[in-house]
Amino acid sequence: MAAPAAGTHVFLEVRRRLQSALLILGEPKEGGMPMDISLAPSSLQVKTPEGCTELRFPAEVRLVPSSCRGLQYVPGDGLHLRLQVRAEPDNTKLISMFNQSSQAQGCCTFYCQSCGEVVIRDRKLLRVLPLPSENWGALVEEWCCHPDPFANKPLHPQEHDCFIGDSFFLVNLRSDLWQPRPELAPVETQCPSSESHFKLILNTQWLSSKRQKLVPFGKKPKANTKVICKRCKVMLGETMSSETTKFFITEIIIQPSERNFSIVPRSQFVQNVIAQCLVELSSARSTFRFTIQGHDGKVYILLWLLNSDSLVIESLGSSKSIKKFPLLEDILKADSSSAWNAVKVLYQPCIKNRNEKLSSAWESDISIHSLTLPSATCLELLLILSRNNAMLPPSLRSVNSFQVAFLKM
Repeated sequence: MAAPAAGTHVFLEVRRRLQSALLILGEPKEGGMPMDISLAPSSLQVKTPEGCTELRFPAEVRLVPSSCRGLQYVPGDGLHLRLQVRAEPDNTKLISMFNQSSQAQGCCTFYCQSCGEVVIRDRKLLRVLPLPSENWGALVEEWCCHPDPFANKPLHPQEHDCFIGDSFFLVNLRSDLWQPRPELAPVETQCPSSESHFKLILNTQWLSSKRQKLVPFGKKPKANTKVICKRCKVMLGETMSSETTKFFITEIIIQPSERNFSIVPRSQFVQNVIAQCLVELSSARSTFRFTIQGHDGKVYILLWLLNSDSLVIESLGSSKSIKKFPLLEDILKADSSSAWNAVKVLYQPCIKNRNEKLSSAWESDISIHSLTLPSATCLELLLILSRNNAMLPPSLRSVNSFQVAFLKM
């Protein structure tokens, strides 16, 4: 969609619902003046003594050059201007991890997203059902004039069920299914390091016993619930009961069994899953503020969803000064020019005792929704947000005390 860039950083954010766009032409380097800018409905061309940068827009986006307004020069950024666009609405439906109509027609396989290890093989899901909100029990007590019929009755899936929560899904793993056969690959369960240095591997012999726990002398035994991948040791979920296991949506890929596993770059997968989750929750529950907390109960990030209709088009120019992180190499290997749908968020990190007062206020606010993920994934998400924030023009990186970032859909 774009010709190779010659060094000028071009940033364009298109708002589909508002039919408007913000265009920023990066500040030229010393000797980069004069600058000749040609704007057409389907392309942008910037010529400087150093070379030419040409950016072609997607077919569904057309600028209205005559509507340019608010032209200004911002030191450190470059030229800013706003204009109208004719952008077709994004009719792409969010692809759920599960397709209820297709799951009944065949089997699916659960993979560890990080390494591709098979976690559950050839599982036929006859029912894929959404779980109610976390406060559903309180709502029943509030609205029912008789005793709560669901009191002390947790929702656990049956053998061929899958229950979907906000950031996890529950599947049934009966003890008689943990057999050395293709139904389920071995998965480790790890005790918290503060309680024990032992690692137990779930297998038929251990499950058939009375679930004896190896506990150091003098230590109080604790429930052993952490489920990790046998190959890469990444935390996949937690055991909820002897039959029910909770897997986090950021750690598992589910595909039809007849399809080969396809590797998705980790940062791309995390962004897509979190962005989709935020959009679905904001639409279903009219909530736009979220706390991202780890399985250890600590809050890592405060997120505020601004909009979900952005199309970001940019030409990065030279990125030699950008430091590479293994988690983000898939972003840096992308073409010098790109266009992607995104959600725009404000965020505040809460690690190392930062923003404690704001975090406490958000946690006590019933209008703010909490998403629980593995602690390592929370740190991954924070790194992705920080990286995406650093790629924005300086004037767009913060709003009041919050930092700004886009999450790719």
